[in-house]
Amino acid sequence: MKTIGILTSGGDSPGMNAAVVSVWRCAKLHGMRVVGFKRGYSGLLALSEDSSAMEELSLETILDIADQRGAYLRTARCEEFLLPEAQHKAAQALTDNDIDALVVIGGDGSFRGAIDLCKLKIPCVVIPGTIDNDLGYTEASLGYDTAVNVCVEAVRSIRATSRSHDRVAVIQVMGRDAGDIAMRTAVATGAEMVVVPEMEWGLTELADRLKGLIKEGNTRSTLIISEHCWHRMKEYDWGKLINDSINKDKKSKKRMVAPGEPMNAERLAEILEILCPGVVARATVVGYTQRGAIPSAFDSVFAFEAGRKAIELLKDGDSNKAIGIRNGRIFDIPIKEALNTPKGFDEILYKLINEL
Repeated sequence: MKTIGILTSGGDSPGMNAAVVSVWRCAKLHGMRVVGFKRGYSGLLALSEDSSAMEELSLETILDIADQRGAYLRTARCEEFLLPEAQHKAAQALTDNDIDALVVIGGDGSFRGAIDLCKLKIPCVVIPGTIDNDLGYTEASLGYDTAVNVCVEAVRSIRATSRSHDRVAVIQVMGRDAGDIAMRTAVATGAEMVVVPEMEWGLTELADRLKGLIKEGNTRSTLIISEHCWHRMKEYDWGKLINDSINKDKKSKKRMVAPGEPMNAERLAEILEILCPGVVARATVVGYTQRGAIPSAFDSVFAFEAGRKAIELLKDGDSNKAIGIRNGRIFDIPIKEALNTPKGFDEILYKLINEL
């Protein structure tokens, strides 16, 4: 191994730059050079027409990006890479540029791309980089801990103002189809309710829970909702809800949910006000600040260890491996096995949050 390629793919996550730095430092220790490809697999496909899609990394570059937010190499989703002809084109581009192996940082789609390149005799090692933490084989993916910390800080601030005004807070966090960020944020902040994509939920149950909390004297409850949870919501009599809304405040200009209109955090807050007379609810969406934050100490250390492991594997002629963390220790597993590992969900913890 003389030259290692590296790219970041899919959604950006805190710690991607730290992983690039670690790969470069560890490769240099073994006399290897590192070449970065811009915008993930799209950069590989554009290489024959755009030489700027490839950049040899140097000490000056590494020193500049060590503490930089975002993804220095840029990142993108590349649907074209699903096509066999695109995969062959990328493999040929790597061969033509004397790239001996590739380190890929990304999520499940990025992992599948690496498997396809391995089939074409391009050695690949993947590092999980996604705030969603939706890969079942590893306890954490790069950026997840940082995203949770961002959400925890936001929720604590919102709970402070909720206490000041005796208001209910509805706070939406990211996570795609996994509720890990929502769950951990709820636990860390003492939130009284949580809704996630893994579990079916209903407006009636939320309203009953909220009424019970108010009856006990808690007038400033917090509901954490994970994005993409709306498809698990039980059916509801929207006609009755709209009538109740009109009867409650005929002067209200708020547009209520009707058939064909998508739900969102703000509408959910309005609905809870209607279902729970006397409640004042406010909605907040904690968005891309979760992706653009400075990586936490955990993610920075994880990135360092993962980069070291990736280079060690490739140096020893081992590839087609995914790096993960289990019980606080770095390990590797075949990429296909990593993708086939089911994602667990703690229903007991979920119920505990919604019952305490």
